[in-house]
Amino acid sequence: MRIFQVSGSQVDEHATLAPLALPGACRTGYLWLSLTREEFRASLGDVQRVLAALCGTQLVDLHVSDLLNDQLPSHYDYTSLYDVIVFRRLAAAGVGPDTQAPALPRSGPPVLRRIDTRPVGFAVFDRVLLSVHPDDAAVRDAYAAKLLAAAGRGDRGDRPEAETPALDARATSARVPTSPADLMLRVVNQIVDAYLELRRELTRQLDHWQAELIDPKSRFTNWSALMQARQSLHHLDEICEDQRAAVQDWLDALETLPAPVGAVELRERELILVRSRDVLEHIERVVHHVRRLEQNAETAVQMHFSVQSHRTNDIMRILTVLTAVFLPLNLIAGIFGMNFEFIPLVHKADGFWIAMASMGLTAVGLVMVFWRKRYLARTAR
Repeated sequence: MRIFQVSGSQVDEHATLAPLALPGACRTGYLWLSLTREEFRASLGDVQRVLAALCGTQLVDLHVSDLLNDQLPSHYDYTSLYDVIVFRRLAAAGVGPDTQAPALPRSGPPVLRRIDTRPVGFAVFDRVLLSVHPDDAAVRDAYAAKLLAAAGRGDRGDRPEAETPALDARATSARVPTSPADLMLRVVNQIVDAYLELRRELTRQLDHWQAELIDPKSRFTNWSALMQARQSLHHLDEICEDQRAAVQDWLDALETLPAPVGAVELRERELILVRSRDVLEHIERVVHHVRRLEQNAETAVQMHFSVQSHRTNDIMRILTVLTAVFLPLNLIAGIFGMNFEFIPLVHKADGFWIAMASMGLTAVGLVMVFWRKRYLARTAR
């Protein structure tokens, strides 16, 4: 469990939940309560008391079940006091290209093992963001490091306060989320970035397979992995569609809210809308790329069978031409092999050579005819 209090450009991490349920706790800023599912199940009573003290409400039982469900697809729900978003993130790869995690026990290339997801649940209140993560909590820890670094605490270590380099207040406030909704969108954007990185690896893998499929000199045998790749791409498309629907519902809910009164609130609402549309655009990019990869894989398979069919046609054409060349020769040999007493050229000393010469001329003539008709032309590779 990690608990962060964000106030302006300042970020403080708390060790326990108990002090936050006291009257007057966290008067400024907002809280980020991040727990794994097991921690959320064990600390549900304490979390509900903190939410009641700070937000005047508690999570509905159905939303608690959603946050604890490890198989729930991405979706959005809301009440009059808070919103709930469930977003599936990559389970094997964490949050980006630099995050290493043990591979899942699945077959196929390593990139296909990464297409396995776990849900991350968010409950967005006015003053609290509650996030429930899988057991590894890779997304939470990665963004927490960014959040502390943005507040000027990431690399401070044991240095005295006077030795800590000063940060520009405007730059710091731009990097520190201004509200629970802003923080939730930044974590979701980090999840989507992992899918953007995954699509590059999928592209490289499928390009390699396409080169093997189209190469006429290679014999492609990795059909099981290719079929699994197509199934994984289809599964990834469904995941991204659910994500897009969840973010679109969130956007629709934001646009139906009453207009803020003050300029500051209006500016915060606009920033939330801009960041929400940015997350939606990233998801649409992933969906577009995944569908293009599916089409490329299907096209490569069709081209492979077209190339194989073309090679088969070439072989059959050559065999047909050879058969046509030797048919007249077999006819001549059959005629001179008849059991008649009087056959021309049989009793002549040079009859054999005359027959062989006629057969050779016939074969050469047929080859020249077939060559001019391009029946024996070499196929361009």
